[in-house]
Amino acid sequence: MLDALPLPQPLESRIGTALLRRATVDDTDAVITLLADDPISAARGDVASDEDRPAYARGLVEILAEPSNDLLVVELDGTIVGTLQLTSIPGMARRGARRLLVEAVRVQSSLRSSGIGSAVMRWVGEAAAPAVGATMVQLTSDAARTDAHRFYERLGYVGSHRGFKYSVPQG
Repeated sequence: MLDALPLPQPLESRIGTALLRRATVDDTDAVITLLADDPISAARGDVASDEDRPAYARGLVEILAEPSNDLLVVELDGTIVGTLQLTSIPGMARRGARRLLVEAVRVQSSLRSSGIGSAVMRWVGEAAAPAVGATMVQLTSDAARTDAHRFYERLGYVGSHRGFKYSVPQG
């Protein structure tokens, strides 16, 4: 986990104060539910099936055991309503710049446009990135997520690169 992150952190939104904190293994089911709540994730297999739970639990344990990774959750009135993964990446490019990679950002579908996602992403740029020594925050977003692209652009993110993925054959 990224020990330097200033957590837990209260976040103000239009619907009240939420709490951003590090995920624990007890949060596995809530995170799975958030992933399945997203149609693009669901189409890729994140459907919250019971038989997949051990794989998700293993993934969460691995993330939290890795010093350069963290999984965070957002609680509102005791319920987990958001999540994201952060990875601190040292680099050679840009004069040895460190980057903070943001992945799997999810806010419960019924709470989108509530200000929770904006508060989380502002915290990433204003608090998390400096805490880990990152000079840049980067993320990828599925090409089909046009609403998300507008959201990130409103927050100052620039669509400067084109990403590529390769699915490794499983066998």
